[in-house]
Amino acid sequence: MDMSRRSLLAATGATAAIALVTSAGPVSAAPGPADGTYGASSAADAAALLERAETLLTGGAFDPADPDFAQALDTLGDTARGLWDTLDRDAGRTTLWVDLAPVTDAGNFGQSYTRLRTLALAWATPGTPLAADPDVADALVAALRFVHDTAYHPGLPEKGNWWFWEIGAPRALMDCCVLLRDRLPAADLAAHLAVVDRFCPDADRRTNSPALAETGANRTDKAVIVALRGLLGQDTAKLASARDALSDVRDGGRNSLFRYATSGDGFYEDGSFVQHDVVAYTGSYGTVLLGGAAYLLALLAGSPWAVADPEVSVMYEAVERSFVPVVFDGLMMDAVRGRAVSRERAGDHRDGAAAVAAILLLAAGAPAAYADRWRAVAKGWLTRNRTTPFTSLATLPQIALAKEVLGDSTVHAEPRTTGSAVFADMDRVVHRRPGWACTLSLSSKRISAYEAGNGENLHGWYTGDGMTYLYDADDLGQFNDGFWPTVDPYRLPGTTVDTRRRADLGTGGGTSTYRPANAVAGGAVLQGRYASAAMELTGPPGTTLRARKSWFLLDNAVIALGSGITSADGYAVETVLENRNLGTGGRHRLTVDGFPQPVVQGSAARFERARWAHIEDVSGYVLLDRGTLRTVREERTGSWRSVNTGADTGGSSVELTRRYLTLWVDHGVSPTDARYAYVLLPGASAAATALWSLSHPVRVLANDAVAQGVEVRRPGLTAVNFWAGGSVGGITASGACSVLVRRDGPRVSVAVADPGRTLTSLTVELPYRVRTVGHADDTVSVTPGRRTLLTVAVGGSRGHTHRAELVQ
Repeated sequence: MDMSRRSLLAATGATAAIALVTSAGPVSAAPGPADGTYGASSAADAAALLERAETLLTGGAFDPADPDFAQALDTLGDTARGLWDTLDRDAGRTTLWVDLAPVTDAGNFGQSYTRLRTLALAWATPGTPLAADPDVADALVAALRFVHDTAYHPGLPEKGNWWFWEIGAPRALMDCCVLLRDRLPAADLAAHLAVVDRFCPDADRRTNSPALAETGANRTDKAVIVALRGLLGQDTAKLASARDALSDVRDGGRNSLFRYATSGDGFYEDGSFVQHDVVAYTGSYGTVLLGGAAYLLALLAGSPWAVADPEVSVMYEAVERSFVPVVFDGLMMDAVRGRAVSRERAGDHRDGAAAVAAILLLAAGAPAAYADRWRAVAKGWLTRNRTTPFTSLATLPQIALAKEVLGDSTVHAEPRTTGSAVFADMDRVVHRRPGWACTLSLSSKRISAYEAGNGENLHGWYTGDGMTYLYDADDLGQFNDGFWPTVDPYRLPGTTVDTRRRADLGTGGGTSTYRPANAVAGGAVLQGRYASAAMELTGPPGTTLRARKSWFLLDNAVIALGSGITSADGYAVETVLENRNLGTGGRHRLTVDGFPQPVVQGSAARFERARWAHIEDVSGYVLLDRGTLRTVREERTGSWRSVNTGADTGGSSVELTRRYLTLWVDHGVSPTDARYAYVLLPGASAAATALWSLSHPVRVLANDAVAQGVEVRRPGLTAVNFWAGGSVGGITASGACSVLVRRDGPRVSVAVADPGRTLTSLTVELPYRVRTVGHADDTVSVTPGRRTLLTVAVGGSRGHTHRAELVQ
C-alpha cells in the first residue's frame, strides 16, 4: 500500500459517499466573521467539517466483519504494522526509517509524512491491530515533531523537488493532524500549521516562484491543503481562500478549474486534459484534479464556505467528456497517464480505480441528471473488471462508495462505452467497440511525445510516436502485467522507429518534455463511430527519420498506412504491428499465411510477401501491400527500477520475466520513401483473418505524398488524410486535411478537420450532387451543384471536426 504520490493524493481525495460525509453532523450556512477568526457558530461548523474530513479518510462507521471491507482493512493493518515495527522510536534517532535517510532530503521527509499518515489512519480505523492504541498516538505525535524540528520547518529554504515542500509533505501532514487532532498538543499543532503557512500559504501561487500561478491538479492539491489548514487553525479566511482558489477569484478566473482551457493546463471542451502545458494527462493529474475537487465540494457542502460557483458544471461535464472515453472496464488507458506509466505502484488498474472513486464521490453531490448516469457507468466498470477487482485496489471509504452503487437495484450497469473520439487538444484518439478499444498516442509541436524527469519514465522515447494500444475485453492485464519494465521499448506497437540505442531519459532533477517539430497530429470523427487520424513523424533531434502515418478506425478493423518513410542515418527502420505481452507462461499460437509457427521461445522468422498473420486470442493482421514481415517470440526480463528510479515512485529491482510476440515490417537500412499498409482485426479468428485478406473489404485509395485514404464498401465510407491539396476517391480537397464521407442511401454525412492547424479555410468537393442540407455546422457552407462543394472555416478551430449532413 506504499503508493505513488499522485495515486496517494487521488486516493485520499476521493473517498466517501455523501451519506458518510454528512454523518458528521449539520453545518450552518451563516458566514464567519470578516476578520478571519471563528465565532461560536463557525467553531461548531469547523468541528463538524473536521469530523467530515476524518470520515473522508477513514470511511466512517462500517462493519469490520463485512467481507467487502476485509481485504482493504487487512492491507491497511498489515502495511501499518510493518511501518510500526520498523519505525525508529529511540530518543536519539536521526531518521524515522532507515531507508529514508537522511530525513532532510525532500523526498525522504515527504515519504516520512506519507508513512506517518498510513500509521495515523490505521490508528483511527477500527479493526486494525493499531486501532486506538495510545502508544501509537504518542509515537506519532513525537514523530511528527521530530520531522518538523529536523527537516521541515519554516526556517528552511526549499531544496530539491518543490512538490514535496509545497504539496506532498503538507497534504500528508494536514491529514495526520486531522486524524490526531485530539491528541496533538496546541504547540505542536501551531508548529505544523506554521510550516504549512510557510510552504503552502495559498493555492494561487508557487511558493518558490511567486510569479508562477498554480494550475490544474497542483491548484486543487493546494486548495485541499489550505482548506484543512483553515479548519485545523480555525481560520475562516483560509477556508474562503481554498474555496476561491478553485475559481481563481484572485486572478479573475484565469486559472479557474471550472472553465474550459483553450491553451495550457486544464480540461478542454473536446474532453482533452493537459498538465505541464503540453502533456496529455487525464489519467494522472486529471484524476488528481477531479478527486481533489470532489473532495472539497463534499467537505465544504452546506457550510458557509461551500462552493457556489455556477461554472462547477464544467467539472461535471468533464466526467463524461474526459474520463468515460479513457476508462476501459475500470482501467485507465496508459496513453493519458504520462510518466506515471513507469510507476510500479500506480498501474492502469489502480489509476482507473482512483478515477472511479473520484467520479462516485462527485456524484454524491452532483445534480441527478449527471449523477444517475455516472453511477450506471461506474457500476458497469465495477462489475466487468474481474482481472483486478476494485476492492483489491480501493481504500475503505472508496469501497463504501462502490458498495452503495453495487447494492442499489435501481442503478443498472451501463454496457461498455462505444464510439470514436479525437481529442484534438491533446493529440489522442480513442476508438471503442463492444469487445475492444484502440487508442493512439500522437505528438506534435503542441503536445509532447513524452515527459520524463526525477528518475521517471526512463524509456519513454517512442510512447508518443503513434503508439497503438489495443485493449481486449478478455485481457484486461495486457498493459498492467509488468508490461513497461519488460517490453522492448524500441518496438512499441504502431510506431515507426530506427534501431539506434538511446540514452535513458529524465535521470536528473525536475521534469522535462520533448515536442517534435511536426504540425500534423489528429484527425476527424464521423457520426461518433468512424475516425481518421494522421501524424507526420519527425525523428528526434540529430536524426533524419521522417514518415507520414495514418489510421482509419472502423467497425471491426483499424487500417494503418505509412508512406514517405525515409532516413539517411545508417540504421534499420521498422514499423511495429504488434508487441503483445503474453504474460508469464503464454503460448498463444502465431499463424502466418495459414501455417502455424513454432511455440518456442527465441524463435524468429522473416516472411517475404506475407499476406496475413494471426495471434491466437488477440487479433488478426493483414498486410495489404505484402511487405516483409518479421516476427519474434521471446522472453524478456526487466525490473521496474530500470524504468523508474524516482525518490518516492522508484520501482523495485526484482526482475520480472514476460513472454512477447512481436510483429514488424522491415523497411531496411536508411530507406527512401518506404511504405506500409496493414490491418488490425481485434478479436478475429485465424479463419476470419484469412477470409479478410482474400475478400478485400477495404480498398486502399492512396498511400503517397499527397494523401492516404481508404474506401470501405459495406458502410459506404471513404476516408482520406490529405497531406496536400489533391483528389482521392472522387473527393477533392484544396489543402491538407482529414475527410470522412459516408453515403447511406440518399444521405451523405461529411466530417472535415485540419489536424495541422495551418489553414484558415479549405474546400472539399464531393463527387455527387446533393439536393438539400439537413444540417451543417456554422463553420461549413454548402454549394450544391453537379459536384457539391463544401467550404470549411477551419481557422481557430484547433483541429476539431466540422460536420455536415446532406441529402441527395
